[in-house]
Amino acid sequence: MKKRILVKFSGEALAGENGSGIDTKILDYIAREIKLLVDHDIEVGIVIGGGNIIRGVTAAKDGVIRRTSGDYMGMLATTINGIAIMESLEHIGVHARHQTAIKMEQISEPFIVRRAIRHLEKGRVVIFSSGTGNPFFTTDTAATLRASEIEAQILIKATKVDGVFDKDPIKHNNAIKLDNISYDEALKDHIKVMDDTSIALAKDNKIPIAVANMSKKGNLLDIANGIYTNCSLVS
Repeated sequence: MKKRILVKFSGEALAGENGSGIDTKILDYIAREIKLLVDHDIEVGIVIGGGNIIRGVTAAKDGVIRRTSGDYMGMLATTINGIAIMESLEHIGVHARHQTAIKMEQISEPFIVRRAIRHLEKGRVVIFSSGTGNPFFTTDTAATLRASEIEAQILIKATKVDGVFDKDPIKHNNAIKLDNISYDEALKDHIKVMDDTSIALAKDNKIPIAVANMSKKGNLLDIANGIYTNCSLVS
């Protein structure tokens, strides 16, 4: 049986030093890291956030925009990022498909789990956009949901840090990296891995979560192959 993984990227990761928008150099880097997985016969699903463009919570913070509308705006932001990732993959010769939780026939396929799995089995990378298609749910929850639906063996949260720490490593020099964390520990308030809904869903479906630094070349492949040196593992 082939290995099948789901990688969750934050939208902010695409912005690079600009802080917003899309940095095509980072897009190319991500595409080549994904290609490395595909070249090693690993089936890959991707979920991308939209924080580099807009967050629903932020859009609705002063009450002018309702939270539901703000969240739909965020879903559209993830769709923009999903198209960008698909284009960057195809630019370097990786076959990819883009599926959205909200129907947008002109630019993507609708999310259909059987179709997604078939794409994966044929060696195509599948990018899942528009979150869960529902307001009040984060893209972290969407990542765990899609990982559960496609029966991924592990969910990798690709971040800008080396894993999970007992406190903010930027603010505290004595922060300790936590190599192995239980689902219940990850649900504690002071340990920010993913939101509680996504962790609870991962626990229910026994999907391990690896929190890793996306800027370390080959790290995604190492994790897919069971090498957890440069990450924190929630299981």
